[in-house]
Order: sequence, then structure tokens, then C-alpha cells
Amino acid sequence: MAKIRQPIITIAGHVDHGKTSILDKIRGTSIQKTEAGGITQKISFTALPRETIQQRAKTTLDKFKIPLEIPGLLFIDTPGHAAFTNLRKRGGALADIAILVIDINDGIKPQTAEVLQILKANKTPFIIALNKIDNISGWQTSQNLLSLESIENQAINVKQNFDEKFYTIIGALHSHNITADMYSKIEDFTKSIAIVPCSAQTGEGITEILAMLTALSQKFLKERIQTKELGKGVVLEVKKDKAMSFLECILYDGKLSSTDEIAIASFNEPIQTKIRNIQKARPLNKGYKTKQKVKAATGIKLQITSKEEILPGMPFQVITPKNTIKKITQEFAEEISEEIQANETGIVAKADSLGSLEALLVLLKEKQIQIIKADIGPISKKDVYLCNTLPEEDKIIIGFNVQPSEDIQNLEELKNIKIITSEIVYKLIEDLEKYKTEKLREIERKKLAELPTICKLTILDFVFRNSSPAVFGVKVQSGILKNKERFINRDDKKIGQIKEIQEDKKSAQKVLAGKEVAISMPGVNFERQLSIGEHLYTNLSETQFRKFKEHKSLLSSEEKAILQEIAQIKRKENTTWGI
Repeated sequence: MAKIRQPIITIAGHVDHGKTSILDKIRGTSIQKTEAGGITQKISFTALPRETIQQRAKTTLDKFKIPLEIPGLLFIDTPGHAAFTNLRKRGGALADIAILVIDINDGIKPQTAEVLQILKANKTPFIIALNKIDNISGWQTSQNLLSLESIENQAINVKQNFDEKFYTIIGALHSHNITADMYSKIEDFTKSIAIVPCSAQTGEGITEILAMLTALSQKFLKERIQTKELGKGVVLEVKKDKAMSFLECILYDGKLSSTDEIAIASFNEPIQTKIRNIQKARPLNKGYKTKQKVKAATGIKLQITSKEEILPGMPFQVITPKNTIKKITQEFAEEISEEIQANETGIVAKADSLGSLEALLVLLKEKQIQIIKADIGPISKKDVYLCNTLPEEDKIIIGFNVQPSEDIQNLEELKNIKIITSEIVYKLIEDLEKYKTEKLREIERKKLAELPTICKLTILDFVFRNSSPAVFGVKVQSGILKNKERFINRDDKKIGQIKEIQEDKKSAQKVLAGKEVAISMPGVNFERQLSIGEHLYTNLSETQFRKFKEHKSLLSSEEKAILQEIAQIKRKENTTWGI
């Protein structure tokens, strides 16, 4: 019988909904505070051995007659943003199953919606931990910490309050095309997402979460969690301690020995390196232990001989006579290009790891925002130089969890470029969309500035000179009167071009609606060509008229009305003018 490994589980959700608290409760610890800058600052994974699951989930395993076949569970302790939901291995997400934490009192927040998008895009199975039930007013915690029993034992008004919040969340999930229900009511887990009410504070529901993860892994993931011989993993983080680099990794398949040579993917050729030391994460987040050999699935810290820069999120494989560097190189190239597909036009995107970058690209694709370059690491000179060659609307660099490098601060090219950074991916996309909208409006306004101003004049009973040039009074009926513009009358006869505008005996370049001014027009004989009370209109070509129509969202209702009148005048002779 093929060996099965621990399922890999990621916990994700909105920043304040209690992901870390739930993980603390699952492992029965609170995160140890270690020195800042120390190499053991934060372990990115928690191994829960079989015997611990047996002990912590016994009540529910017995109640629902769930056998325990898996060797344990391996949790990836994810940062607050959704990107780590997107940690990848070849052929899909690194996580076999996910826990989406939602605060029952707070519902679905933008980050929750974002995690849902990524889980759906990756086809990652998940359960919902409906946290903070103890914050419902009047809540009584049950002795055996089963949330199902707690709900049944509440006072009528408390249970009504719970039901109201519960069904509101089910409705909100439905609007995201997700069918969900209380885990105990589901008959077909392929059609509905299981909700487990819980409290990271009291511990209610934790036994049920562990039992659900166990049952679903054993029923649906058996094939996926079978292990082979060949060691494969993903680099989660790169940590430096003095002169040495340590790679925090997940070994998700096969075996790894301290005598092995491994290949780590990069954007160029894979990095080949020998291993100096392997440390395996102890169960329940209690540090590391040096090992000669480890097998999947496990969290490890590797010390390697290579001095080359390793990027977080990159896959690695053990090199063997059969699994040659040539074969690995081809596989890595396919894997990375499959996940990072740039467009021929678009903006520049940077992130701190491959997983973060992929998550960002999934969400940008949904928003139909194109990317010309996607890369890992700080925003560099190369990014700025590339961005500066792009069209005006694409002169944008976005950085997810990364900042501009110091050597770009004084670059002249930065003046033309917008850099947007954030540690929260939905905030980054929100800021980007807002900026893009404003930028497109600004570009449209610039295009309109090149066109004549739309204007309608009424000739007043003031004729100061009949000709050479004709000087007479007008009222700006609507629109804006500008110097040098050309005018027609209601019969589409060309009248002439304004040479000068005088307002209160002073020269003016432009005049707003409602004002009365004197204008001079060379080549016009007032008596023969004009009459008091008649209207004059800006003379537009068909091309200019069409451009105004294209950008009509930027025009006032008055300007739209004048355009309509001009079109009617022009269509007396040519019925399809401007259409």
C-alpha cells in the first residue's frame, strides 16, 4: 500500500479574524516571543502528530465514528495577507486543504473575498472556521467544548442571535457562488463547504475543526497525499543569520538527506547546491532538531553551500541520476512560465515571493488589469527604466510586500512614474484601480484640451465697427469662449475667426458662460453677414465632433446640448455627418 503523508493545511482570512489565535489553540501554545532578528523569530509551520490529533479531537472523532489513518497534520502559519493561500507546487496549490477563518460578528471582508477567489482559482478544498462565537451576547460555553452542543444549550434569544448571524454569512457566501452549511448537516461534502463554529478564546469547536480536516483528507485527498521517493519542496522564506543563509522550506513529497544535492528554481538557470545541514521542525512549534534524513510532509530549515540569492516561493528538487539537472531545468521553466504569464502591454508588478506574485496576478487578471513584467524582489532601476518606456496610462509599478530599492530614489525617470505599494493585496488593487481611473480621465481631458472649445454666442445690440475687423458685442450663451476659435451661423455658413476678446475694456483669453464681451473678427462685414440676436456656434470638423462624442463623459450637459445643435446644423446638408 502506498504511504500517505500529513496533509498540508493553510489558514487564511481577514487580518483581524483570529487566524493565529486558532492555530495557537490547535497546537495548545501561544507563539513564543523570541529575540527580534534571531533566526528562530517565527516558525512558518506547525506539525501536529497523530497522537496529538487523537487526544485533541477524540470527542468528535468518536461521536462521528471517524477513524484516524493520516500520520498527522502540517499547518503553514501564513501572514495576514492572502498570498500564502497561493503557495504553489507543480500542478496546483501547495496546501492540500485550507481553513478560512471568518469572524461570525464581522462577516465577509474584502480580504475574505480575496481568499475565496484564490481558493476557487486553485481549486483548493477548504472548511470555514466561524470564529468568535463567544462574543455573541449572553453566550454560554459548553464543558466538553463541542460547538454543536454549545449552540443547542444557549438561551432562546442567544440561539436566535447566532442563527441570524450564521444565515447572514451563508447568504453572503452564496453571493460568492459558494454553498455552505453547518458541517453536521452536510451529506455531500463535494457540493457544500463545511462550516465549523468555534472560538479561539474558549477552545470551542477546535476538536471539530481537527476532526473535519482529518475526515476530509482521508476521504478526498488520499491520492494527493501519497508520497514517492524523490524529494520535492518549496522555499517559504530565506532567513539570514550572520554570514549564513537558512531556507525555511516545506518538503511536500519524497525524502531528503543531508548528503543530497538539490536544484532550486530561479528566473534564470536553477541554482545547484549541496546541503550542509537539515533541521526538522519539532511537533507543536517547539523549535528544530538536526536530522540526517527527513521525509514528507514536513517543515525543515536547510543550510546550503550556495551563496547565490534564493527567492522565496521557489520550488526545489533532489538531483539524482534519473532526475537530472536537464530534466529539472525543463520542469521548473514550465512551472514558472505557466504561473507567471506577462502580457505584451500593461504595468509592472513586483512581490516578495513567487506565491505572493501569483496571488497578485490571479487578482489582477480578474480585474482585467494587464501586466508587462512580473518579478520578485524590491522595485529596481530596471523596473523604473522599463516603466518609463510604456504608454502614459501604464507608467505604474505596483509592489506587494516590497518597497523601492534605495538606489532609485534620485532617478529623473521617477517623475513620470507612479509607484503603489502595500502589504495588503486588496488595498493594493483598490489603490491601483483608483489611480488608473483618475489617470485615464486626465489623459482624456488632455485629448479634449487639443480640440476647439464648444461655445454658443448670441450677438448683442452693440456694433463698435462694421468691418476691417468687425467689432461687436456678444453674450456667451453656453460653453466657453476662447480666442482664435472659428464660428459658423445657424445655416452652417463660416463667419470667421476671433482675433481678440475684450472684457471690461481689458484683453481676455477665455470667457465663461453668462458673460457679455466685445469681440473682433477680421474679414467680416457685420451688416451683410450678421444680425442682432442671432446665434453663432464653434465650427467643428467631423473628426473633432467624433472625438467629443468619444469623451462625452467629460462634457457638461450644456456642452452636450451645444454639440447636439451643431450636429443638427451640419446635418441639414449631410444627413450622416458625425455619425
